[in-house]
Amino acid sequence: MPFLSRLPDGRSLLAVYVQPRASRTELVGIHGQALKLALTSPPVDDAANKALVIFLASFFKIGRQDLLIHKGRQSRRKQLVIGGLSEEAIRQLIMAEIYRKDTTCKPT
Repeated sequence: MPFLSRLPDGRSLLAVYVQPRASRTELVGIHGQALKLALTSPPVDDAANKALVIFLASFFKIGRQDLLIHKGRQSRRKQLVIGGLSEEAIRQLIMAEIYRKDTTCKPT
């Protein structure tokens, strides 16, 4: 997965593409080399960054202090450092959500 890599200190680096002012906050899927996330918050006064950290902390079931926006605070493309969770666990959670969304969108 090009959007997820391991840092030398054991933490993980996650590349995300953020779509602010969306109708709902959710993991959308893959966007190029990044994980695409839709956020209802506007990109004003750091609101979207705060919403991003809150959403991902809840999604990964880790504390907000374990998430750090490493690059891209004022950009749609961001890199987040994630601690407290292995790269494999992060990968499994993301892929399970993408698979869940993919199977629920298909007509039966």
